[in-house]
Amino acid sequence: MMTTKSRVYVDISPRSSLPRSPTRDPPPETSSDVDMSSDQEKLTLTRKAVNRCSGCRRKVGSIGFQCRCGELFCWEHRYSDCHDCNYDYKSVGWEAIARENPVVKATKIVRV
Repeated sequence: MMTTKSRVYVDISPRSSLPRSPTRDPPPETSSDVDMSSDQEKLTLTRKAVNRCSGCRRKVGSIGFQCRCGELFCWEHRYSDCHDCNYDYKSVGWEAIARENPVVKATKIVRV
């Protein structure tokens, strides 16, 4: 019994035939300022995908350091004293200590 293998041929076409830009939603029909500002916010959020240091605007790529304040920094600005960090480390530390070490009180002994 003889079996035949089927070959798969891949169509190699130039990339120029592919669409270059992603499809976007059509603009809203109303031209109020609120709708325009929300569209601009969506565009700025999508453009923020470029990983840059919030301190010096240097491209950091995938090795950027995410701070607890929510910003992305390069190796020079990764520590909280090197950038203007607004995260309150002291209160978070106090809360963690209070949570891990509850107050233990003995019950009163009634003397007869």
